[in-house]
Amino acid sequence: MAQSSSPPFVRIGTRGSPLALWQAHETQKRLAAAHGVPLEAIEITIIKTSGDIIQDRPLAEVGGKGLFTKEIEQALFDNAVDLAVHSSKDMETNLPDGLALTACLPREDVRDAFICKKATTLAELPPGSVVGTASLRRGAMVKRLRPDIEVVSIRGNVDTRLRKVETGEVDATLLAYAGLKRLGLAEKVTSLFDLAVFLPAVGQGAVGIECREADTRTRDILAKIDDGVTRTALTAERAFLRALDGSCRTPIAGHATVAGDRLSLRGLIVKTDGSVAHETSREGACVDAEALGADAGRELKERGGPDFFAHL
Repeated sequence: MAQSSSPPFVRIGTRGSPLALWQAHETQKRLAAAHGVPLEAIEITIIKTSGDIIQDRPLAEVGGKGLFTKEIEQALFDNAVDLAVHSSKDMETNLPDGLALTACLPREDVRDAFICKKATTLAELPPGSVVGTASLRRGAMVKRLRPDIEVVSIRGNVDTRLRKVETGEVDATLLAYAGLKRLGLAEKVTSLFDLAVFLPAVGQGAVGIECREADTRTRDILAKIDDGVTRTALTAERAFLRALDGSCRTPIAGHATVAGDRLSLRGLIVKTDGSVAHETSREGACVDAEALGADAGRELKERGGPDFFAHL
């Protein structure tokens, strides 16, 4: 990216994957338009994270979703960048002290996409087929719907996972439709899962922007591009996850929608083998988003009991 001789208006930290760069550039464009500054005045710094480096093991084995954020968050603490742009579902349930989720871009379609050359839907896959996914949630929900299917762990960026289907290494995979749309790969989708039966991950389809809590200048800059509807929904979903002590080590799904000043939330926990699941829902005022999410999470934690995730 071209560097300006004057200090940057604001500095963005991001991962270097194609999807992460799309998110960073979209944030850059929105900030430039909102503040009337040229694109080149907004600096983008690519930061390699542990999650990008470790590709040979499932995330749950090596530290969880924070692997995609901790180096970028350290850059915030070091004042090397002013804001960090993340896929919201990659953000840790509890952010480090001193950092805050300050803004969200408008949310994309939250559904999961089914990608397969052998069947149109998961229901049509022959028994014994192999579905590859890096997500415990997706794997558990596949097993819940199709216990006769084998689920294997695959890592890598979107192109890598699509290639594994193309080459027949796996029969099918599941990816976030939002990411495929943003990368111009919507034509790769075989079918989309109905939200009624396949809830997304908390934060799926939402771009979250993090900054230092005490950095009032950056917070004011971000306020001009914050999508309040998305942030309200995300507040409920993340409170739900927090009450469950959720991470990518636990198969948890949650989705909130906003209509006017009202919020609706559905949440689900499921064992990794799909054998047991508990679901709940909440409706209430948007101003109570955090309380509604937390209450739903506490209910499912109680219903699941202390041993629900013991095998993880």
